[in-house]
Amino acid sequence: MKALLHPDSLTRPRSILVYLALVAGIATFVPGNAVAATVLACLAIVLGWGNLRLVGKVIFSLIILLTFAALAFEPSSLPKAAGNMARIGALIITVMLLSAVMGQSNDLKIIARSLFAGKSLVRYLGMSVGTALLAIPLNFGAVGVVATMIGVQVREQGDSALGRNAARAVVRGFGASPMASPLSIAIVMTVTFLPGLSSWKLIAVGLPVAILFLLTGALAREQEPARAEVAGLPDDHESALLPWLRFIAIIALICLGAFTLSARGGLVYSQAVTLSCLSAVIIGLAYRRLVDGVVTMPSLAPMNNELVIMGGSSYLGGIIGVFALTWLGMDFSLPPWAYPLVAIAVPWLFFAGGAVGVNPIISGTLAGSILGPIWPDYGLLGLGLGIITGWGITIAGTPYSANSLLLERCTGYDAHRAAWEWSLKYSLTALTFCSLLCAVLTLPF
Repeated sequence: MKALLHPDSLTRPRSILVYLALVAGIATFVPGNAVAATVLACLAIVLGWGNLRLVGKVIFSLIILLTFAALAFEPSSLPKAAGNMARIGALIITVMLLSAVMGQSNDLKIIARSLFAGKSLVRYLGMSVGTALLAIPLNFGAVGVVATMIGVQVREQGDSALGRNAARAVVRGFGASPMASPLSIAIVMTVTFLPGLSSWKLIAVGLPVAILFLLTGALAREQEPARAEVAGLPDDHESALLPWLRFIAIIALICLGAFTLSARGGLVYSQAVTLSCLSAVIIGLAYRRLVDGVVTMPSLAPMNNELVIMGGSSYLGGIIGVFALTWLGMDFSLPPWAYPLVAIAVPWLFFAGGAVGVNPIISGTLAGSILGPIWPDYGLLGLGLGIITGWGITIAGTPYSANSLLLERCTGYDAHRAAWEWSLKYSLTALTFCSLLCAVLTLPF
């Protein structure tokens, strides 16, 4: 029992269970695979109890309580909940594997250094757009890669406008990723809870919003001294052109694979993304085997927090959605004029929750599972956009998101100061624009 409370205990069994949960999650041709994947993931979570954050422990406790409630009152909700957790859990595991495999590439070091080149405006835009691109396959690992170099700059030259602008660029670049990345958990969970909304429509609207979010960020930064230089960059550093081209090509192939499997293969979008990312992982490991002569499988033992927060939230969403529909009634609907007003509120509710420490995954689960079943088909794009933009602005502009805390650890910049002093006006402006756009897209025309 004591071993369960130690953060670093039972790492090998936990890692094996997570790998087995991945295999079960993608084995859709096997009867009962969703239940098996859910049980295996829950066992991995329990064995790593000492490593869980408070929010993870709360979510797992809710999983147990709502499972018993569902068994008693609505057993039909459990297969949907298990299916959600199996698909999202497999996706999370695969994305983390992809991040670990790509993180070994020497190209990343060259790419990260290249983001610090150029004058102030070019450097800011390069860093924000570059972080957004890095985040597609690396998730918040992208923040770690770039923030480490910002930390070197701060330690060697002290606090400066250059360092603060770099910190702004990184969190905003990562915040743009949920709005447009085909591989983002935000988009996958949104189309999971809103099955009538296609992923390509959501991305087609989210992409210009994400680009606008990144570009307008350049207006919300500090003026830098004309001769600000970046520490740690040698004059003869290697050209980043080929590494960038290789990196973008990998992203494009993964995205193309996901869209092909979804559109032509008939797979659910989350499964399509999982298989496409997993293919890239296998190819990356095979390449490492050829180059290094040996390959080491990454340990997935530390993943129990991600599994319970993201996978567990999707499980809860499956149960809550059925409960909400049963409680409200199959024929429940709001007046047509009310849907745009609710759409306006969705991004603000994400941000308000994030301001007090509520993870956007939880907000997205509640929004998708409760509003999805009663939302009219003509307005699904407005609701979906509200979820992904609220998600992105929240992780970019609140102090409790994983990327803000990681940036604080790498650079020393206080997460509360970065969120409230440096970016509050910018976040509120973005929320206002996005909420109004969501309302327009929810109108019945």
